[in-house]
Amino acid sequence: MLDTSLIIMVVVLALVFDFINGFHDTANAIATCVSTRAIRPGVAIVGTAILNFLGAMISTGVAKTIGGDIVVSPTLVNEMIIIAGLVGAIIWNLLTWWVGMPSSSSHALIG
Repeated sequence: MLDTSLIIMVVVLALVFDFINGFHDTANAIATCVSTRAIRPGVAIVGTAILNFLGAMISTGVAKTIGGDIVVSPTLVNEMIIIAGLVGAIIWNLLTWWVGMPSSSSHALIG
């Protein structure tokens, strides 16, 4: 039962991180085209959401790099380590967003 609750917590935290990643990093991707009025903000946000989703479904390069090159011993990574990483990245993203400091959600997650 404990393992199931930890897995559910990992999934929920991953979804929260993904949501925060979306509003944290989307502005960086669309700032230039919106500020120059090349694209309306609503169109830019929808386009970014679609392209981010497609990129996550098509490309697995980052996941392969983290799983194969950065994590040397996968046996040391359990649900608690993943939860700690997600919580740390969520807090960092919210803190940097709140103070207006540019940062990368991917770097926060790896850190």
